Amino acid sequence: MKNYLLYCLAAASLALSFCFDKLPDASRAAGASAPAAAEASLFSGFTEGNGPGRTTPTTPPAAEPPRVTASRDSLAYGYYAQTLGLKLARTENKSLLQTVTDWLGTPYSYGASSRRGTDCSGFVGRVFQQVYGISLQRSSRSMFTKVQRVAKTDMKPGDLVFFAHGRRGGIYHVGIYLNNGKFAHSACNGGVMVSSLSQAYYARNFYAAGRMAGTAAGQPTEALLAAAASARPE
Repeated sequence: MKNYLLYCLAAASLALSFCFDKLPDASRAAGASAPAAAEASLFSGFTEGNGPGRTTPTTPPAAEPPRVTASRDSLAYGYYAQTLGLKLARTENKSLLQTVTDWLGTPYSYGASSRRGTDCSGFVGRVFQQVYGISLQRSSRSMFTKVQRVAKTDMKPGDLVFFAHGRRGGIYHVGIYLNNGKFAHSACNGGVMVSSLSQAYYARNFYAAGRMAGTAAGQPTEALLAAAASARPE
């Protein structure tokens, strides 16, 4: 009887030992599958839907309605007209108007061509490089040799205007024609500004106007044309 009890106790101990040995293994197996499942879920989130690593192409934003673009253009032209003192047809090159506006008030500095200071040819050269991608000669006289002469009555925005001391005097000053008889330039007595060709000094010293190749006047944008067409009565 005593031996039988000892046998039963030994069998029970062996069974408990087997259970405790297997339970941690099962726990480790279950624990190992949880990170794997989480990683799979995370990966799917990065490659689908709105995840940061999605592989599906994003939907491009909807195109802006022509009327909205036309309204923005209208506001921009209104701002440039007021700032530069011009009456605009709203078909001018906005890049030219914006660039000139950005340079307004830059002080005059002989031989310089930066926003800290610039002379007349430096200002014209920087504007042409930025707006048209055209590199000009450094002096007003050399610029004049590269332009196609145009009549004063046929000037368009972006044309160059040259000034000289008398018809036989050398060219000493250059500016960029904008509109309404006005031009942008860097003057010795005020830096970058907009002046009128009808002012006595500039009218007296005006020499000629010229056009550089590649500076065709801006055309109405498609948005403006579409808005104008839709506004016409049937």
